[in-house]
Amino acid sequence: MVRYKKTKIDGLDIFFREAGHPDRPTLILLHGFPSSSHMFRDLIPLLADRFHVIAPDYPGFGNSSMPTTAQYPYTFENLSIVIEKLIAKLCIPRYFLYVHDYGGPIGFRLAVRNPQRILGFVIQNAVADEKGLGKPFDLFKALWADPSPTTVAAFAELVTFDFTKKQYLTGVCEPYLISPDGYTMDQFFLDRPGNSQIQLALGYDYRKNVEQYPVWQQYLRAYQPPTLIAWGKNDFIFTLEGAYAFSRDLVHIETYFLCGGHFVLEEQSLQVAKLIKSFFGRVYS
Repeated sequence: MVRYKKTKIDGLDIFFREAGHPDRPTLILLHGFPSSSHMFRDLIPLLADRFHVIAPDYPGFGNSSMPTTAQYPYTFENLSIVIEKLIAKLCIPRYFLYVHDYGGPIGFRLAVRNPQRILGFVIQNAVADEKGLGKPFDLFKALWADPSPTTVAAFAELVTFDFTKKQYLTGVCEPYLISPDGYTMDQFFLDRPGNSQIQLALGYDYRKNVEQYPVWQQYLRAYQPPTLIAWGKNDFIFTLEGAYAFSRDLVHIETYFLCGGHFVLEEQSLQVAKLIKSFFGRVYS
């Protein structure tokens, strides 16, 4: 059974989904943009027989607190600190990380700060190499170079309903498996007053993730966490080159290109769950 919980971290209500027995190895699911732990709604029950699963919502996302940009500095560093404190509060000493999209920069920061705690990675369309940034990142790059009213207005396209729906539907292989609940719920949270400013702040801060790519690559080379790549092969946001790049740094890696797009779990949760159980079952047998 999936349990829905909230806990206080630095005065913020942090929502998370939890399933599986705490005596099992913990797998922490870190969601992407513009989603929340809701993106893992189908995957969590499929993993709960083998793992203790934790799927949090970041500040400003999903059912967690959404302070304004004046009240809280929205950076990937700060989001990673909140998640790190949540893990500590839940008394989880070591864990696997599943990272998607924005979950990548958060998860890699956790790993660099606490390499001895990381048992392994599942990477779903998240990158640590600039070659992995697809066409939508042209809007990010323009913003980084010149955060003017023009580039801010252009960036705002990324929080519209049309773009949210496009993220879910572009590249899908089984259109009738894609529930409208995913993109409708994401847009509900994006449309809250003040959330567009939050997403703008994180979009501008994303440049610091790119600056950290060499650090994350060095971590991967030095610590060699067992890594499963489960990639939606038709993603237009993160490129196939971004998936292949991990193989340059890692030895214990398996890469699977699944039929689907950016939110490949919408049609491939069962297959991803099987891959996770098989891969880590063999690595730790």
